[in-house]
Amino acid sequence: MSDFEVEHIPTKVPFSPSSKQRRRRQSSDYDSETTFRASVANLIATKARPFSISGRIPVDPSALILFFRTKSGITHSLDFPIDVDYDMPPSLDMLIGACRPHSVSGLEDFSEHESLFYPPHLPLTTTLEIANHPILEAVRNTLFPTLPTGHYLTTIRDKLQIWLKGSGMRAPLKPTDMRVATILVTLPCRFRGGDLVVRSPDGNEEKYHARGGKTGDMEWTAFMADCDHEIDPVARGCRVTISYAVHLRSFGPAAVQPDPLITPSDRFLDLLSPVLNMSRGRKVAFHLTSEYGVNPGEALAESLVPHLKGGDSVLYHALKLYKLEPELHWSAGGYVWPVDHTVDFTESDDAPVIASARSPPSSLRGLCSASEAGDSAEDLRTKVERSGAVRLAETGISLLSAATSPGGIGKERVPFVQNGELEKLVVNVLLVVFVP
Repeated sequence: MSDFEVEHIPTKVPFSPSSKQRRRRQSSDYDSETTFRASVANLIATKARPFSISGRIPVDPSALILFFRTKSGITHSLDFPIDVDYDMPPSLDMLIGACRPHSVSGLEDFSEHESLFYPPHLPLTTTLEIANHPILEAVRNTLFPTLPTGHYLTTIRDKLQIWLKGSGMRAPLKPTDMRVATILVTLPCRFRGGDLVVRSPDGNEEKYHARGGKTGDMEWTAFMADCDHEIDPVARGCRVTISYAVHLRSFGPAAVQPDPLITPSDRFLDLLSPVLNMSRGRKVAFHLTSEYGVNPGEALAESLVPHLKGGDSVLYHALKLYKLEPELHWSAGGYVWPVDHTVDFTESDDAPVIASARSPPSSLRGLCSASEAGDSAEDLRTKVERSGAVRLAETGISLLSAATSPGGIGKERVPFVQNGELEKLVVNVLLVVFVP
């Protein structure tokens, strides 16, 4: 009897047209805001990870000529622009006759006719050279914005493809030539339909509606190597494209994909071999000869690897060819800094200077621009040691140098305060390698 069950009778709210309209308006505003936020989120996500880009080549289509050779050994030339519905050039007939059909699974269910490609073993060239246009720079800035310094994009012509009326193409198998992107250049042939669909690995899709060879610039589209692409069926005319494989290269072995553009000469390798053979079991070092304009107090010496030039780059790459692991170190006055240290005097400037009766090395006094007095050199030696440097003799590194160095020694400079004046410590770069 102590537990009571109570039912509450809901209170009826009198109908009010204005309140109903208010609720509709609030619901509509909420839906609009949700849609707006979702649209902004999609836009930002797409902006953060672009996977394709398109543009136009500012050339007159009538200046383009395609040269090819058939199996019979006869060379033909094909002039542009082309409109097969108005006039079918005989050389285009010969080109189509020399092509082969794509063997793509499911193609017969996708289009009326098979797409064609020109056999890669037959000669083919055009008067269009994409290296003369800033296409690769646009691809780098858009698809590879974080590409490190010293890395470059190069292209290799891949294949010529033809889609006649009623033909299209399902997503082909991804190439295995280590490319990082693909560029498709649409040649000036009139067609309708044949849109290019590019799909990223996470399911995002871009569709490029080609202008179909209308008067004006030629079109190109680039997309990442891990993307799939398809060609919608061509409704009218003929679509002709040339694809290019984009590869990543560098001028040194320290690359995202180590495949450098340079190779040391046989003579240089012959000169290096006896030096390495007589240095087995030792850690040897060479001075770099070029200057790179960096502050050793703010950057590691290893950060110079992508920027190496001249003989520094050749030597570094040659050592990598011998499967060695060269390192760059800062060095000054008979001292060398570890590979993960900068020449940082920030902490030691505010610390009390400990006097010492030991005389500084003559090599260090020669690098001191502040004063030739023993106490000034000793103060600088203390700062150098507090910044993490150790004597070169204590590291077991043998510095290899000639009596006369034609190339000189590269110099970098670190500003510091001594005796109330701003001075600069001259720092060199050592290329250190252990020869097993």
